[in-house]
Amino acid sequence: MIVAGFIATAEGRAALEAGVAEAGRRQEDLTVLVHAPRGAEPSDLDGAVQEARSAVEGMTADVRTVALGDDVAEVLMSTAEEVDASVIVIGLRRRSPLGKLILGSNAQRILLDSPCPVLAVKPERVDSGR
Repeated sequence: MIVAGFIATAEGRAALEAGVAEAGRRQEDLTVLVHAPRGAEPSDLDGAVQEARSAVEGMTADVRTVALGDDVAEVLMSTAEEVDASVIVIGLRRRSPLGKLILGSNAQRILLDSPCPVLAVKPERVDSGR
C-alpha cells in the first residue's frame, strides 16, 4: 500500500502524481489523505477531495480526509502503520529558516519519524527565463 498526502497546491499535486506513479510501479493500492491548509473552509476540503478522486479514477484507491485542525503528520504516519504502507509520498515546498522555526515542519517530522520509507517530491520548477 502506498500512502500519499494531498493538499490542493502544486506540492500536493506533485505528491499525488508521484503516489499514483509509485502505486503503478509497485503494483500496490493507494491511500490518499486529503487535507486543507490552515484557515481553510470545509468547502475547500470538499474541492480537494473531488480533485484527488478524479486523479485516482480507474485505480484501486482509498481517498480519506484529514479533519480540519488534526495533526497532518501524525495522521499520515498512523495511517501508514494502519495499512502497513510500503512508502509514504509527500510534497515539499521551500521555506525560509524563520518559517521553519516558527511553523515547525510536518515534512521533517514525517521524514524522521515515519514507520516506512518516505518519497518526498517537489513540483516541477517553471523556468522564468532568468
